[in-house]
Amino acid sequence: MTDVQVLEAKAAPRPDVRRLLSPRSVVVVGASDKPGALGATVVTNLERNGFAGDIHLINPKRAEIGGRPCLASIDDLPMEVDVAVLAIPRAGVLDAVRALGQRRCGAAIIFSAGFAEGGEQGLADQHELARIAAEAGMVIEGPNCLGLVNYADRIPLTFVETLVPQPGSGSGIGIVSQSGAMAAVLATTFLSREMNVRLSISTGNEAGSGVEDYVEHLVGDADTQVIAMIVEQFRQPQRFLAAARAARAAGKLIVLLHPGKSSAARESAATHTGAMAGDYVLMRAMVERAGVVFAETLEELGDIAEIASRCPALPSGGLAVLGESGAFKALTLDLCEELGIDLPVLDDAGAPAVRAAMPDFVAVSNPLDITAQGLVEPAIYSRLVEALQADDRFGCIVTGIIQTDATTMAIKLPPLLGAVEGGARAKPLIYASLDEGTAPSREDLNRLRAAGVPVFPSTERAFRAIARLMALSKRDLAERAPAPVALDLPVGRGVIPEYQAKAFLAPAGIAFPPGDFAATPEDAVAIAERIGFPVAIKAQAAALGHKSDAGGVILNLADEAALLSAWDRLYANVAAYDATLHLDGVLVEAMGKRGVELIVGAKRDPQWGPVVLVGFGGVTAELLQDARLLTPDMTAATIIAELGKLKSAPLLHGYRGALPCDVAAVAQLAVQMMDVMAGTPAIAEVDLNPVIVFPQGEGVVALDALIYTH
Repeated sequence: MTDVQVLEAKAAPRPDVRRLLSPRSVVVVGASDKPGALGATVVTNLERNGFAGDIHLINPKRAEIGGRPCLASIDDLPMEVDVAVLAIPRAGVLDAVRALGQRRCGAAIIFSAGFAEGGEQGLADQHELARIAAEAGMVIEGPNCLGLVNYADRIPLTFVETLVPQPGSGSGIGIVSQSGAMAAVLATTFLSREMNVRLSISTGNEAGSGVEDYVEHLVGDADTQVIAMIVEQFRQPQRFLAAARAARAAGKLIVLLHPGKSSAARESAATHTGAMAGDYVLMRAMVERAGVVFAETLEELGDIAEIASRCPALPSGGLAVLGESGAFKALTLDLCEELGIDLPVLDDAGAPAVRAAMPDFVAVSNPLDITAQGLVEPAIYSRLVEALQADDRFGCIVTGIIQTDATTMAIKLPPLLGAVEGGARAKPLIYASLDEGTAPSREDLNRLRAAGVPVFPSTERAFRAIARLMALSKRDLAERAPAPVALDLPVGRGVIPEYQAKAFLAPAGIAFPPGDFAATPEDAVAIAERIGFPVAIKAQAAALGHKSDAGGVILNLADEAALLSAWDRLYANVAAYDATLHLDGVLVEAMGKRGVELIVGAKRDPQWGPVVLVGFGGVTAELLQDARLLTPDMTAATIIAELGKLKSAPLLHGYRGALPCDVAAVAQLAVQMMDVMAGTPAIAEVDLNPVIVFPQGEGVVALDALIYTH
């Protein structure tokens, strides 16, 4: 168990959210009959949706509202009401929550803002809310939230006007969002598409419950198959990762939109690795590893969730595209190449069923271009869908339909509907249009959706959502248990200079050039004679992180005279760069042969834990950002596959006649770094930059090393 996991295990007991989500009794604190008032809307929502439980109202200035009696205070409530909705100003919230705790209320929904986001006093008050809730065993949703809607049981506990519709088609969807507005937007999007939304909850500031609680609940809900999330910060990352893995094991999909990729890191980076493995990048590597699919936009989040909830299976393998235009065919080839979607080649010899479904004068290809022949022979649509469904090369089919007018739509849609209705389909089929002409009627839309066919207003949107889901199917999620290696590092926080870092890392099996530390010129000469000329010398001091910037690296010293001259020059360079720097001495190392330069490093995030970074390095490491983040549970085979995703990966595989590099040795080095991070919690960051990769079978060597400790 990592340090982060230990801390999370010691956190407050996890709240039981069932009374909040499925209450049998509700009290509205701050009830009102004023149209548009928060308390009034909550009561109206409950009444119009037929809430069968008890509804209590609290308003000290009214004896009754809308025929319902009002209590003067929380103290007059019966014991153990399930949920209290606080539609009151911020100033009264703390006292109200204290009183609710005394009445053993199960949960409180707090709409009011001005807590953690409102300054030091607001943050202190929010901590007090959390303390009261934990002491009373009460769940708090919010503050600063829009509440929740339990669509499955028709219980809207929100101040947004809500009329719960009949369940839509497809698997159940749960919405978990820190933003209340975005939760409402996402629910509206799904419901407009006749999707089967079961729960929508906004967590707000998360004083007494957070996204992790509700994801765990939805993972355990047999009727929820897709969880759509909008999260700006995970407050219990390890707990969320565990829930995501549980969802994956249960065959459920989590789709995440995470704003904030451009935000600054929480703390400054001490190394190249720290600079390149920023908060968002690190979080995403961890979360994707747990099986979560990322959406880049709100629109994409809705599209991915619809495919996942409505289709009989997730898109995987190759994509077949049925179109009606040669130009659309070319556009599709371009976009699918950009998105990394595999379009298996179709031809006459290799696709006899497709050939038989089409007229002789229409060429077989993928994408298919049936021209205008579908208007002459509408059955071609159903024949092709059936042929493509039977072809094992395809795991998904998209139809790109031109919708210019009602007459042509009346010709095209019946055979398409006939192909998808009434029979079991193993593969997703997605209907997408090429224009905004005559869209399918509401009746036809409902028929397509009921048959498990998502309907998109453009093929581009369909392709982008499919690409996200196909990428999930290609992930290698095999796991390796780290074998922790403990380094005996010195006590204290700060940078460990290169000569010491190499001494600590070498016993872990990490290869460095032959060499040693020299405190005097005479020591340097003795070391050089022992390891053999030519040599390199490098200035050593904890305060000198980037030696080359200070002229602290001198290469290719061929003999003793050159070494002694370089010694003086190196000290003079560093003094000119920063007269306050005091060097410990000089590292003398043998010059080695050339190879491909990489950076291999590690970073320990205080919440997410350690990751290892491998990328193309040297002085351009941060400039080019060509790197992959690796999680500690990755196998060597998975790491090799990740290295193949680098932009400059061809350089590792024998580019322009060069010998292929020892990629297996790079993967082994990454594994060694993972084990060091697992066994040495004092390490914050490690940089091996550059790492020289030699031809296959000849290994790797790290030319420089830096360790930054807590």
